[in-house]
Amino acid sequence: MLKEIKPVKLLENVYALGLGILLKKEKVFILGDLHIGYEEYLNKQGILIPREQFKLTKNLLEKTLATIKPEKIIVNGDLKHEFGTISKQEWIETLKIFDILTQSCKEIILVKGNHDTILEPLANKRNFEVKDYVIVGNICITHGHKLLKETKELKNIKTIIIGNDHPAISIKDGIKSELYKCFLVGKWQRKNLIVMPSFLPIIEGTDIRKEKTLSPYLKQKLSDFKVFVVGDKIYEFGKLKDI
Repeated sequence: MLKEIKPVKLLENVYALGLGILLKKEKVFILGDLHIGYEEYLNKQGILIPREQFKLTKNLLEKTLATIKPEKIIVNGDLKHEFGTISKQEWIETLKIFDILTQSCKEIILVKGNHDTILEPLANKRNFEVKDYVIVGNICITHGHKLLKETKELKNIKTIIIGNDHPAISIKDGIKSELYKCFLVGKWQRKNLIVMPSFLPIIEGTDIRKEKTLSPYLKQKLSDFKVFVVGDKIYEFGKLKDI
């Protein structure tokens, strides 16, 4: 788990910070794929695991936000886990996460993910905006489970930041192999594309070399994407094809 939380440059003005992204000039912090309520979902499937998700999420979020003073926070989709309902765990823990965010920043925007079919009742409790995407300068933040239709507003976008796929990569050390969350930086058509890891602390994610990607933005060869691995700190590993 992260011990050192310092910004690591991904692109001009775009930095990995903890498991989120900092747009340095605009002081915007982006995080996504918290999947609050995931443990309760597993319990309903008969899988009993210790309830640690909220504690770990809270600790990492507070530790990260203590390093910056954001003017805006964007939650980039899949804030909660259940598709068609709001579970008891989601009601309680999502509002607690909202309170942590509002202690650091007054402007919070929620971007809808594929798991956020019922998000408005939670957002309305704190008067947060819910959008399909957010534009900051020439950067578009969207969850990534569907392609955005090009509009005049999106025409001049140079960089797209998505979540959705929970990218991770297995790193081998001798005979031992371990899975780590990671950031991916590459291209989609002529635009820069950044894929964020999930902020869900109890699982690492999807091994991008072994499992199918879900986002339509990632239906392409990823060999030239740069990989930034999240270990005790963030490490630049170079291009995927060279790892």
